[in-house]
Amino acid sequence: MLEEAEENTDQVFREEIKKASDFKFSAKVASVFDDMVSRSVPYYGEIQRMISELAADYAQEGTAIYDLGCSTGTTMIGMDTSVPSDIKFVGVDDAAEMLEKCDVKLKEAGLVRPYELQLADLHQGVKIQNASVVVMCLTLQFIRPIYREKLLKTIIEGMVPNGVLILVEKILTEDSVFNRDFIKHYYNYKRRNSYSEMEISQKREALENVLIPYKLSENIHMLREAGFSSCEVFFKWYNFSGLIAIKK
Repeated sequence: MLEEAEENTDQVFREEIKKASDFKFSAKVASVFDDMVSRSVPYYGEIQRMISELAADYAQEGTAIYDLGCSTGTTMIGMDTSVPSDIKFVGVDDAAEMLEKCDVKLKEAGLVRPYELQLADLHQGVKIQNASVVVMCLTLQFIRPIYREKLLKTIIEGMVPNGVLILVEKILTEDSVFNRDFIKHYYNYKRRNSYSEMEISQKREALENVLIPYKLSENIHMLREAGFSSCEVFFKWYNFSGLIAIKK
């Protein structure tokens, strides 16, 4: 049991790496992802509960719910008990290892609704059809900025009227004077969750070129430019935020 627990615990950056390469959602990451995200994202469990509640508010019978960057399926499992059973789930991820683990988790959770898992690179676009809810939980931040607006326009074009996008992102402060303090408090959060200084430093270096956060105001502006008529913040903790945007 101890060995199994250690296998599922995030130790990706525990050993010293001479030269950190860009972070990738590899098989090694997929095997510990649930532990990694729960220890790295403040209030992750509460964010997932809020996503499920908001999805239930806007999900429309006979439509589909898309989870872009679905990773291991936690969000879909959370939504399963809150939305009508005739709504199809579509999980999209660019890592085959994540989708394999996702499929196992969905089956273990006893999902009986129709669902589909798609292997796709969101930089190359994605096909969205008949969607009443689209979730991007810590996903857009990994899309290179040049592709973000096009992706959001693709999402809104594939939505039914009154469909919503639920977006959770790591963000920059509006005024840079606060950025250092917020990052300091975030790293203290990781220390409280038993990450070492080496792990924090090496992961920061690995993410530097692949996770590019925007300011909250920049994300809201981008959503409005894509065509969403209303946008509201539903979660905020230092440099993390949740947004919901609606298509009229």
